[in-house]
Amino acid sequence: MPEYEDVTIVLVHGVPETAEIWDGVRECLDVPSVAVELAGFGTATPPGFAGGRDAQVAWILQQLDAVPGPIDIIGHDWGSLLTLRIATAYPERVRSWAIDVAAVSHRDYVWQDYAQVWQTPGDGEEWMERLLAVPIDDPANFFALLAYVGVPPAECRRMATHFDATMAAAILDLYRSAMPNVHTGWEAASAGRSTRPGLILQPTADPTDDADLSAQVAQALGADIRRLEGLNHFWMVEDPSAGAAAITQWVSRQA
Repeated sequence: MPEYEDVTIVLVHGVPETAEIWDGVRECLDVPSVAVELAGFGTATPPGFAGGRDAQVAWILQQLDAVPGPIDIIGHDWGSLLTLRIATAYPERVRSWAIDVAAVSHRDYVWQDYAQVWQTPGDGEEWMERLLAVPIDDPANFFALLAYVGVPPAECRRMATHFDATMAAAILDLYRSAMPNVHTGWEAASAGRSTRPGLILQPTADPTDDADLSAQVAQALGADIRRLEGLNHFWMVEDPSAGAAAITQWVSRQA
């Protein structure tokens, strides 16, 4: 595992992505950063890796061991859920945190239809097998459809290139470890005031988020809110400079 010097910002990707999703943002940052990898997402899973959310948290914490502090951790999508868990269960490991899709951690959140399919044994495996069989350049490929939520075509293709059976299994493990939702079993990650400064990012065009639920999570955690006007779920590739500006402004307040 590599070591990093003078790193402040640690970025955590989501599903179905790899750490490369942060490349554009990192190029716009003027401070050191590193994008950590979820196990099985563009990488092999470690020997004996159990899969699921708790195992991914432990894997991220191992990567943080190689990063000299203070650490300002930023999460996106499932990376947000894992980041919030670290920030509340292991607050000594970070200086501050920022996440999007905070609504997903709310006690009343209901997974979207496709997520519920992934959580269903048999149905989830069949869904993934069908996707693996679709050519990358097929317009009906799931990744090509991400262009409708702001992902540039080149990024859609790059994400599709990294998708394989290992990632498919890791995705199913994550979603099945959070039933009926993320709040279950991780209540403190969305229902108790955080001991570290936190920021909730709200891309206003993100269909997977809910502004009201997100605001309730922010209030419970004592976190600030920053709206990313007009941006969608994949804001970090839709407008890397705007994403970097929001992160830079937040991190500069922690120095």
